Amino acid sequence: MADDNNGGNSNSGGANANTTAEVQIQIPGPSKTEAPATQEGPSGSSKAKNWKRWFVVAADAIFLIVGQTSATLLGRYYYSQGGNSKWLSTFVQTAGFPILFFVLFFFPSKSSSSETPIGKTTMIYIVLGLIITADNMMYSHGLWFLPVSTFSLICASQLAFNVFFSYVLTSQKLTGLIMNSVVLLTLAALLLGVNHESHGPTGGVIGGKYLVGFLLTLGASGTYALILSLMQLTFENVIKKQTFSAVLNMQIYTALVATFASLVGLFASGEWMDLKEEMDRFQSGEFSYLMTLVWTSVSWQVASIGVVGLVFEVSSLFSNVISTFALPIVPLFGVMAFHDKMNGVKIIAMLISIWGFLSYLYQNYLDDKKARSA
Repeated sequence: MADDNNGGNSNSGGANANTTAEVQIQIPGPSKTEAPATQEGPSGSSKAKNWKRWFVVAADAIFLIVGQTSATLLGRYYYSQGGNSKWLSTFVQTAGFPILFFVLFFFPSKSSSSETPIGKTTMIYIVLGLIITADNMMYSHGLWFLPVSTFSLICASQLAFNVFFSYVLTSQKLTGLIMNSVVLLTLAALLLGVNHESHGPTGGVIGGKYLVGFLLTLGASGTYALILSLMQLTFENVIKKQTFSAVLNMQIYTALVATFASLVGLFASGEWMDLKEEMDRFQSGEFSYLMTLVWTSVSWQVASIGVVGLVFEVSSLFSNVISTFALPIVPLFGVMAFHDKMNGVKIIAMLISIWGFLSYLYQNYLDDKKARSA
């Protein structure tokens, strides 16, 4: 969510500086400007590197799917067991960012001097971090008001928002398949918006609260897509380099700001005074309460590692596609773990979301095939 939030935050951060207007999934390969070693096609070492790259891509995709799914389910578990603090839920979505310093240790920046203006990037990190905090807060409220199945299906609309903001901010070309994907994902969200046969963590959500949860989750999805586009613009116009360490730095420092802002909100709202009582009344016990928070935070960072890995190995667009693909998986676990109601409207919405995702993925496949044959 916000599983989607941390991992998502890095998506645009690692977007390559491709100036073409088409949506492309580009698997890095040998540069066309390099002289080939032989005239006989790909060498054995080149094939081995390609297989290794796809192995890494598969591992990153698993990190993203597992991290995002487990973080969303744990967030819902926190509420279902008696958790009530929205600011604490917002805080844990980014509080695990120090884990990324361990990853950064193995991928240090190779540049001894940076041409990136420190003051400008610092301001950008602060602004993005505050937007991320607001986004995480909307997600936290949405997850509180809605069943995890409904919540996850609405979050699938982030792909449609991403296409819109990419078109407005980066002049991305809109093809028939992409428009089909946008229409389908929007239709799925609207179906859930008018579906009030739902239940929340307290056993029943009245129509007004359901509508608030729907609008907040939809707003969070749109804000998430905006964050991705703003990060992409930052990389293209300010940072002007695409390295794994640069992507990690973007993730780390925006998460640092978001974590600090969430901590300020936790104390300013007075929710911190109720945390001891909340832990005492947590249905599965105090130890379970602490482990839920810890593993929620860790799960979001596992998803984040998968996100930045996919950004580095493939592209930010592909990373967002995988993130969206994981969303329809969550409702199935929601039905099994929390006994969410999977009525006919939800099933239709889930199938439409999968259809929209496949349409978007097929367009990326066509673009990639066209780029390779060029």
